[in-house]
Amino acid sequence: MSTSLIFDIKRYAINDGPGIRVVIFFKGCNLHCAWCHNPESISAEAGKMYTQSKCIRCGSCVVACEQDAISLFADGIVIDQQRCVMCGKCCEACPSMALEMSGKVMSVDEIIGIIEKERIFFEQSGGGVTFSGGEPLLHSELLIKLLDECGKRGIHRIVDTAGNVREETLLEVAKRTDMFLYDLKMMDSELHKQWTGSDNSLILQNLKKLAETGAGIIIRIPLIGGVNDTDENIEQTARFISELAGDSKEVQLLPYHNIARHKYQKLGIKDKSEKLREPDKEALSAALEKFRKYGIKAGIGG
Repeated sequence: MSTSLIFDIKRYAINDGPGIRVVIFFKGCNLHCAWCHNPESISAEAGKMYTQSKCIRCGSCVVACEQDAISLFADGIVIDQQRCVMCGKCCEACPSMALEMSGKVMSVDEIIGIIEKERIFFEQSGGGVTFSGGEPLLHSELLIKLLDECGKRGIHRIVDTAGNVREETLLEVAKRTDMFLYDLKMMDSELHKQWTGSDNSLILQNLKKLAETGAGIIIRIPLIGGVNDTDENIEQTARFISELAGDSKEVQLLPYHNIARHKYQKLGIKDKSEKLREPDKEALSAALEKFRKYGIKAGIGG
């Protein structure tokens, strides 16, 4: 039976497609965006998150750890990453939930069971399920089975992707998907590589191919001040989107907010927020106007 690591499941979601939705977050991504608001999703391996402010210094985790990987100090704990095997026993023992595992192995049946419990909200609101991440298309075997099963059950299906995958994989998934949320970061390939760790040639090529299939696509653009909110990038992006095959595409701008800093702290990794800033109102307004001039429906997303 196919399984993958799932790092979160969000119920009653209203910003990831039409209606009320349940969002399944797959763990693992082949981009490393400097502004990522789900840094726990990047690694495909199980991870551990520690919230120092929740720690009551009880030592339960130290006792539970069979690898002697945890040391207790006056201001909290320190985990020896070389010794830790990510068994999760310390998290189970923690009474204050200061320690949490990020990533749980789940099967098709387990995930479908969770989705089915939300069916009443789908039917009342015109919602469904959204598969996100991380990058869900890196888990194509499980994703395709989930999409097929949801299709049999009449559940509306959305896939949220950055498109940095093999064309064959994307097109196979497209046969089973009612709508795509397609992330488009920026047009300049070198800048894209600088800020995400990968160039964008495959992403742009795949978006063209996907549009040619007639798939429903909402293009989502994370807008970061001083990174991709320039007139040049917005102009190039609007022109590219306007030339895609099929009906005019909808664009949702996602203004950057530094809401993930606490997650980086929990993971014990350094974020790059000092290099990033929120786009100002003038840049947002100018971007929206630019897209509309190209005949593209554009708005601010959640």
